[in-house]
Amino acid sequence: MSGTVITLIVVGLVVFYGIILYNRLVALRLRRTNAFADIDVQLKQRADLVPNLVETVKGYATHESSIFTAVTEARAAASKASNPQERIAAENALGMALTNLMAVAENYPDLKANTNFLDLQRELADIENKIAASRRFFNNATNEYNTSVQQFPSVIIARFFKFNEETFFDVGTEQRAQLEQGVKVSFN
Repeated sequence: MSGTVITLIVVGLVVFYGIILYNRLVALRLRRTNAFADIDVQLKQRADLVPNLVETVKGYATHESSIFTAVTEARAAASKASNPQERIAAENALGMALTNLMAVAENYPDLKANTNFLDLQRELADIENKIAASRRFFNNATNEYNTSVQQFPSVIIARFFKFNEETFFDVGTEQRAQLEQGVKVSFN
């Protein structure tokens, strides 16, 4: 074989390997996007459940208006989020507001015995479990994508085609501090 043929074979193999790396990065990015869409489905179900839950608790805890306002505002912010980072922050705030709402509900024995409330509470718990599972899948997809973006030799293709690292779906520093402190309920 001549030197030209060997050079063409080597160049061809490098190009072929580059195509494989590029396609892998695209597949991982799409898997991450799909995982976020799965979270969206669960978050939509939770958002649809929130008004029923708030109305049920409202009937028993009429003087807890600040908590109802916080839940309503958090739900509105989540529906208005324009990008994944805003959505993550808004959904985390909604989760904390719902935690506070459920803590208030614990102080009303008649409410805790209400069948409608118990059904809504079970449904919310089920949705929260599904959201947690979806977040784990999303974070796993994000981790796999980010690892591929950073590892050699795919980092070369990633930088050339502007594949950037993506953020994880986490509770954030503000919510993490609240979680570490626990939920505070006050009847002033």
